[in-house]
Amino acid sequence: MTPALPTVTDETVTAWALAAAAGDDEAVDRLVRALQRDVRRYVAYLADDAQAADDLTQDTFLRALTALPRFEGRSSARVWLLSIARRAVVDSLRRAACRPRTACTDDWQAAAERAQPTGLPGFDEGVALWELVDSLPGERREAFVLTQLLGLPYAEAAEVSRCPVGTVRSRVSRARTALAACVADETAPVQPLKGAAA
Repeated sequence: MTPALPTVTDETVTAWALAAAAGDDEAVDRLVRALQRDVRRYVAYLADDAQAADDLTQDTFLRALTALPRFEGRSSARVWLLSIARRAVVDSLRRAACRPRTACTDDWQAAAERAQPTGLPGFDEGVALWELVDSLPGERREAFVLTQLLGLPYAEAAEVSRCPVGTVRSRVSRARTALAACVADETAPVQPLKGAAA
């Protein structure tokens, strides 16, 4: 087990970083030795993966040594290095999210098909739903599309529609009721009621 290194002050590591930026190889070695433990603990915590901590620590120091000539001491070297470590972890998580996942199976195609969501409406159902929405009275359709499909808050939808928020809520509620009744009954598209309020 490696003996614990004594804690070095921020002023000292910052002075080493500035000397390293000027080309002092011994200062580079001191800087890395002083902050290696802090960086490793930090990346292990952020990544929540002790196995990846060594790789992330190495990546952090590679980035830091590349950027060292531009270090000007505006913040302490410890803070500067931990901010680089944070970016290294974020980049690692992004790469992992984009990478295809491995599965212990011989039939990958069947596994991929089983992983697909089920019960979603198909193309025909989507066309039918759009026809139902189109059959709503104009003001109800506008309120429904703005809030339920485009995701506008009711207050913004009221500004767009130039009416009170309560009116938008009422129109959306009536549109939902009409659509739900039509889907449940599997009837023809909703017909606007004569004399009905918007």
